[in-house]
Parts: sequence; structure tokens; C-alpha cells
Amino acid sequence: MLLITGLFGAFTGLFILILTYRVVRVRRSQKIGIGSGGNAQLALARRVHENLLENAPIFLILLACAEINQGSAAALYVIGLVWMVARLLHALGLTLGQGGYHPGRFYGVLLTWLVITALCLLNLWQYLKFALA
Repeated sequence: MLLITGLFGAFTGLFILILTYRVVRVRRSQKIGIGSGGNAQLALARRVHENLLENAPIFLILLACAEINQGSAAALYVIGLVWMVARLLHALGLTLGQGGYHPGRFYGVLLTWLVITALCLLNLWQYLKFALA
């Protein structure tokens, strides 16, 4: 079973829906059906949403692999929690910084990269551990 991946997949999915709603809300209020119509608010809402969509698949794939290969549940929960904090920081930072520099954006990206790197290393370690045994 992939209980940990399922949990953080569900949280990520809900966050995706929240950000999707934000894009739709701006589209409707500005009457923009396709693209961003040159609207900075819509372009920013789309970028926040797209960035999560770009990073979520690799996170969830690596998390599932680590869980299937019997990674430490405690470590996977910590990684999942850091992922959620990272994505929230990124969304808030990108929004509050209006697309420019903001500490939330910086630390959100940094933590996202650290989480993905940690999962890559964990999966490589698990491979070596089992393949060379």
C-alpha cells in the first residue's frame, strides 16, 4: 500500500484544485477565456498553478518509489511535510512578490529542490542496497 504517497498526493491534489479555482476566478472576473490576455493578475495566477503542476509529478513518483521500496515511514512523512510547506511558501511568495523576489518564493523553491534531491538520493540508496545485496 502507498498510504504516505496517497496522503501527500491527496494534499497536493487539493492544493492544485485551490490554485485552479484561483485561475478560473480571475478568468471569469476579467472575461479572459484563453491565455492570459495580457492580464498580469491572470498570468501570475497561472504561473503559480503551473509551477506546482511541473513539480508535483516527479515528487509523487519519487515518493511512491521510496515508499514501495520500504523507505523509512518517518523520513517519508517529514519529506512530505516539507514538500507541502515548500509549495505553500512558493505560492504565497510568488503571489505576494507579484512575480518578483520574495523570501517565500526563494525558500519554497529551495525546499522543493531539496525534497526532490533527497528523494532521488533515497531512491538511489535503496537501489544500491537491494541490487547489490
